[in-house]
Amino acid sequence: MLWGTLRNRNWVLGSSPGALPLRCQAQENPKAVVSGGVSSSVEEQPGLVEKSASEVVHLYRVPFMQDSAAAELLKEAQVKISNQIVEIQTEQCYNIGLGSQLSSEKFSVLKWLLQETFEPENLGTESFLQKKRKQGLVPVIVEVGPRLSFTTAWSTNAVAICQACGLTEVSRLERSRRYLLFTTSELQDHLINEFASMVHDRMTECVYTQMLTSFETSVVPEEIRYIPVMERGRKALEEINLEMGFAFDDQDLEYYTKLFREDIKRNPTNVELFDIAQSNSEHSRHWFFTGKIFIDGQLMSRTLMQIVKSTLQANPNNSVIGFKDNSSAIRGFPVKQLRPVQPGSACPLDVAVHELDILFTAETHNFPCAVAPYPGAETGAGGRIRDTHATGRKL
Repeated sequence: MLWGTLRNRNWVLGSSPGALPLRCQAQENPKAVVSGGVSSSVEEQPGLVEKSASEVVHLYRVPFMQDSAAAELLKEAQVKISNQIVEIQTEQCYNIGLGSQLSSEKFSVLKWLLQETFEPENLGTESFLQKKRKQGLVPVIVEVGPRLSFTTAWSTNAVAICQACGLTEVSRLERSRRYLLFTTSELQDHLINEFASMVHDRMTECVYTQMLTSFETSVVPEEIRYIPVMERGRKALEEINLEMGFAFDDQDLEYYTKLFREDIKRNPTNVELFDIAQSNSEHSRHWFFTGKIFIDGQLMSRTLMQIVKSTLQANPNNSVIGFKDNSSAIRGFPVKQLRPVQPGSACPLDVAVHELDILFTAETHNFPCAVAPYPGAETGAGGRIRDTHATGRKL
C-alpha cells in the first residue's frame, strides 16, 4: 500500500475549497503542520508551535531532484513501469521529532537551518505537491524514507547541529522523498508498488503509507534463548552455529564447549554466542594470522603476520610508513603550498615548500555486517577518509 494510492487516495490527494495555497512562502508567523494532519497556527498561541511531546513536525523543500534527474527517472519509469506516467515532480520532507514545545523564535531558526540560503522560498510548512492538479491527468504521491528502526547518520549530524544552535527540543530529524506521478489514467496498485521499489533501497528504507506521527516502531526484539550446552554438549553448539551462521570451526566448537561446560559451568545465551562469533573473529582478533603455526607437528618460528612484515624490514626502500597504522605511505617530493603566515588567526597566505609523502595503501574498513551493517558502512566511509587524509605518523 502506498500513501495516496490505495484506500485513502481521495482523502490524501483530494482538495477542498478552503485548502491553503500550495506554495508556502516564508511567513512571520509560520504555520507548522503537525503529524496527524493537525495544523496549529502560532497566532493562536503566540510564542509556541503547538504540539504534544514526542510528536513529529513536517517541513517540505522542493525540488528533491533536479529537472534533468527527474526527466531521467521519468524515462526509466515509462520503460520499466508504464508509459501512463507522463510527468514526475519531487520534494523532500523533513520529519522532525520534538521532545517538547518549540518557540516561534526557535522554529524560525529551524527553518533557517533547513532552507537553502539562495532559495528560501522553496521551504514550506505545507507540501508543495499535495494539491497540485493537471487537467486530464491523475496525481499519485509515493513517499519513501529511512526505516524507523534505526537512526541514520544524517539524522545524527542534523540533530547535533540543531543542538549546537540551541534547538535542544529536536531529538531526531529524518528526510523522506516524495514523488508526485501524473498519469493518463489511474495507475494499478501493483505498478505503483513497482515504482516504489525502483526508487528506494528496501534494506535501509521503506514506503511511508501515511505521515509520520512518531518515530516509535512496533518491532519487538527477539527473546534471548539459552543454548543447552550443559545438557547436550557440542551438539547444541553445532546446531546454533548452523542456524545463526557463526562460522565456528572444529577448534572453536571444542573450545567453547569446554569453556561453558567445564569452566563457566552454565548454558550460554544466543546473544553471548553471537558476540563471541564477532568479537573473536579473525577480523577482530587476527588469531590465525598472528597465531602460532604448526606444520607436521613442528612449531614454525614466525607467524604469518611476521612473515608478511619481514618483507618491509628486509627492503624498506622508499617506504615511509608501513604496518604502523591503517595505511601506508611512500616517499614523496617537494611541493609548493599556500600556508598561513600566522596559523589560527586571520592573516596573509605565503608560498612555502614542504616535502609531502604519497599515500600508498589504506584499510578497507570492512565491518562485521551481522552486528551493525549500516553504522558499519558509515564508519567504513569515514575510515577511508581518515586513512587517506590523516595517516598516522611513523613510529
